[in-house]
Amino acid sequence: MGIVKLGIEKVLASPVETLGDARIGLICNQASVDRNYLHVADLFRSKDNINLTKLFGPQHGIRGDVQDNMVETSHGTDASTGLPVFSLYSETREPTAEMLSDIDAVVFDLQDVGCRVYTFIYTMANAMRACANHGKRFVVCDRPNPIGGTAVEGNLLEPGHESFVGQFPIPMRHGMTVGELAQLFNAEFRIGCDLTVVTMDGWSRGMYYEETGCSWVMPSPNMPTIDTAFVFPGTVYFEGTQTSEGRGTTRPFEQIGAPFVNAERFAAEMNELALPGVYFRSTVFMPTFQKHAGKGCGGVFIHVTEREAFKPVISGIALAGKLLEMYEDKFLWKEPPYEYEFERNPFDVISGTYGLRKQIESGLSHREIAESWEQDEAAFGEIRSEYLIY
Repeated sequence: MGIVKLGIEKVLASPVETLGDARIGLICNQASVDRNYLHVADLFRSKDNINLTKLFGPQHGIRGDVQDNMVETSHGTDASTGLPVFSLYSETREPTAEMLSDIDAVVFDLQDVGCRVYTFIYTMANAMRACANHGKRFVVCDRPNPIGGTAVEGNLLEPGHESFVGQFPIPMRHGMTVGELAQLFNAEFRIGCDLTVVTMDGWSRGMYYEETGCSWVMPSPNMPTIDTAFVFPGTVYFEGTQTSEGRGTTRPFEQIGAPFVNAERFAAEMNELALPGVYFRSTVFMPTFQKHAGKGCGGVFIHVTEREAFKPVISGIALAGKLLEMYEDKFLWKEPPYEYEFERNPFDVISGTYGLRKQIESGLSHREIAESWEQDEAAFGEIRSEYLIY
């Protein structure tokens, strides 16, 4: 097992070198820990040469206690450090001038999961933009992409489809670390802040999280394991449907289903597609909250049998297409609102285009849909290569 030294661990080893005597605002949550499971806010607070003045929390809160799309409307005080906490998933998604008035630099230390729609990277982008506007430094402490840094998959988000689950034209699976994304956002998309990326030592692009020696803590309430992260870029699309994505169960995103689905038949149909690196096991589950709460849902559990071969994005689209084919009168797209979006179709918001839903509705095969992404993936690959660190 490899030993990766995280960006935040390098900052803690020599804080003056990176932060000087700056007054610090820290963007963090419950997964912002070192390899010994110690929380970054507590570690910063314990050091005399780090002047930590306030904390900022992303979606789900600074301690990860807020479920999925519930909007936090208030700020507060962190019980552990006694510092003020400002939510960046509230009436504002960007630090205001007042919030930044008594700090010199913002430090970002959040664990991403390698998917375009995971909102932490847009909390980062918004904070970078605020720092550029108000003359503050922005420091990103890099962490591993838990699903690896090589594979890129999916269509690019199209102009006019920007949202808090997609600000920039990147594919669903981007294959970058947060530090690399910060460089991409800052230069390619012209945020232009005073950016420092504190890199990791010992991480390589082909590494999966279990190989890093780092400590995994759920970065959000429905991301319990690395296995969840691997399927998320495909099953997150079901947030835009009336089919359950497994919220309200102990294995969200690894299983999808609905009361109208015949589990055995659906699993057999999916396995006949011979998608690489995956087996669909028939299952019945009962969500305790959200869609179909208290009802038995037939569906499939997604077992990734070979990570390098598995293509999560097209696997998710194949699932949606097969459900529509089998249950055309019952499979429904979700109605708005979704993630601050009150008019657009939620599936389109997630997809970053109207086109993907239209492709599925027209009966296009998953292979044809995947082929339609190839130009987008190639174009992003060229841009991405300029900002890779590792």
